[in-house]
Amino acid sequence: MVNDVPAGMRRAVRATVLRRGLGVAALLVVAAYSPPVRRRCLTYGATAEEAAAALPGDDLLPRPDVVSTRAVTIGAVPSAVWPWLVQMGSGRGGAYTYDWIENLFGLDMHSADEILPQFQRLAAGDVLPLGPDGPGMRVEICDPETTLAFRSDDGRWVWTFHVRTNEQGTRLISRNRIASGAAPWLHRVIQRAVIEPGSLIMERRMLRGIRDRAERGAAPVPVPARSS
Repeated sequence: MVNDVPAGMRRAVRATVLRRGLGVAALLVVAAYSPPVRRRCLTYGATAEEAAAALPGDDLLPRPDVVSTRAVTIGAVPSAVWPWLVQMGSGRGGAYTYDWIENLFGLDMHSADEILPQFQRLAAGDVLPLGPDGPGMRVEICDPETTLAFRSDDGRWVWTFHVRTNEQGTRLISRNRIASGAAPWLHRVIQRAVIEPGSLIMERRMLRGIRDRAERGAAPVPVPARSS
């Protein structure tokens, strides 16, 4: 019976089934990525106060479409954390995440396991490329041991790191502000269902990578005496 159906009709039916199947799959992914799940994805490791706080560099992109605030506690003083931040970048100290994934996109990331003196002199106005031929990220704020802010050449992405002292040593906060503009619906679905969870996987690894490197060999953080 199937062979009696014209080939053109069979192709049309298959195309219709495929389109509907992809549509259903996209809806299922978006449904699984519910608002509570998305909120946790975009605020991994951050407290509610940190996620809601206005931080230096926010004004570099006042009206973003996506904001993520992720954080980690590091058992080392800020001066032991800062050198790992300023040497980050393509062809520099890497990003302390999954290099093999970064390099699939030609980003030339090779995560260093030591402080690289040649990359410690970073200043506002410096431009770090994303890969050998990629767009640049301009240093907008470089406040030692406090704030490091980058803005992309097209002004649609601002990435800031904030170093704060706490009782355990250092609180490192990473904030991304992204303007996607009037993107097609499919792009928005991919952004939410693929790129945002993917960014969590990469940034979680990065934050932990910085933590592990800073804590390795760092002097113990003094524990405050309890009041009687």
